[in-house]
Amino acid sequence: MSVEFVHPRLGEEVQALAGYYTLLKELRLKHNNREILCITGLGAVEASCCGSRSFHYAIVPGYVVSWKSRVNEEGLPVSEVEPVSEEATKQEIVETLEATEGIFQSDVEFW
Repeated sequence: MSVEFVHPRLGEEVQALAGYYTLLKELRLKHNNREILCITGLGAVEASCCGSRSFHYAIVPGYVVSWKSRVNEEGLPVSEVEPVSEEATKQEIVETLEATEGIFQSDVEFW
């Protein structure tokens, strides 16, 4: 089942309760003759009872079904993606992100 993915504006800092995050780039990873969309970012926790830290992370919306096939009301591109459900594929994606982007498994979120 595919879902719509609204591409965010990259490079804009978003304030959160205990810090902020910034989406940095979109990646289209090749996997088994398909492409998988990944968004990488930088998060920072600045005001927490447990201290502060910054970290790189990735969001994996899924396999690209259609790439930026329309634009929404806010002028942002919209793609259609199919979430990754296979555990072996998720592990391969995590390994690729760790090797190429330095992002560890605990900081990868699959839709």
